[in-house]
Amino acid sequence: MKAFGYPSNRLTLLWREILVIALAAVGGGTFALLGMPAAWLSGSMLLSAVVALIRPLPNLRRPWFDSTMVLSGAILGSAATPEALAAAARYPASLVILLVGVAVIMLATGAYLRHVARWPWIDALLAAAPGALSTVLAVAQAKGANIGRISVVQLFRLLVLVALLPSVMQLSGAATGMPTPAVQEVDAGTMFGVTMAGLTLGLVFERLGLSAPLMFGATFASAALHGSGLVEGALPMPIQIAVQVLLGTTMGGRIAHIPRNELKGLFPLAIGGFAVSIVVAFLFAWPAAWLAGVSYASGMAAFAPGGLEAMAMLAFAMGLDTLYVGAHHLVRFVIIGLAMPLVLGRMKNVPPR
Repeated sequence: MKAFGYPSNRLTLLWREILVIALAAVGGGTFALLGMPAAWLSGSMLLSAVVALIRPLPNLRRPWFDSTMVLSGAILGSAATPEALAAAARYPASLVILLVGVAVIMLATGAYLRHVARWPWIDALLAAAPGALSTVLAVAQAKGANIGRISVVQLFRLLVLVALLPSVMQLSGAATGMPTPAVQEVDAGTMFGVTMAGLTLGLVFERLGLSAPLMFGATFASAALHGSGLVEGALPMPIQIAVQVLLGTTMGGRIAHIPRNELKGLFPLAIGGFAVSIVVAFLFAWPAAWLAGVSYASGMAAFAPGGLEAMAMLAFAMGLDTLYVGAHHLVRFVIIGLAMPLVLGRMKNVPPR
């Protein structure tokens, strides 16, 4: 049986995906009504995660994810205005602090998991890596590490950051004085041109074997167009909200694939590992933000040990310095992606005595 040219099973799957996205949108809309910061992203992610714990949600198929990555990149790249690029000259000292901070985060959190949880160093360091989850899991697979518990610690940290970091910033006063996002929006034709340019460059990056190619390609293409002054303004607000909901849906749904008994047993360790990593990250964020001349809230988002796409979009949703935050997460992503296979590739997966 077919409907509108689609086999019935595909149509059923499409409706399930739409319902999952609609459910996430309810969470984002509720947070928006309550006046929560980064409402559409954090609310959709949190509700998706809660529902996934009760009943596993179907995964969104790749076209949904790819579209989200391209549009996310187009949104993030719009922050690269000529004025913002001129300000980026203050970033090098902050990036040096970031590199030191990443090493300290991994060593401190890894030592916690090694000595408290008695994990092998391979598992501990992979779970402690701040971001670059795809690279982390690839190395874990190659080294025969425990992917399940590494994923729990990594995903727990990301979920807590997206759900709670905006509120922590707001309550602590770190988010006061933040710049508001640009309200100018591009028209439909310009939006199509920016996204197609991003998709094209993303496909080139994919052929070259780069990680997260569609998002990076769209970000670089959008940044080039905005930085040169050829394009001014961000994507329309409904598109921005839709991208945040889709990203929240994807992140929240990941928790459905973790075995419940494993999740319950690792929960205390995940809390401890998160506490260690976030304290170290925020200690390094203060001098870095001061040197770069940005708000401490932007520094917190830039140094927060979460995923590139989630933290960069979170910064955009909160009106932070997106170029500063995105640059730091991009550098960290690249460094972890290049260094981790080389450093950990020589280590043996030996359990502690």
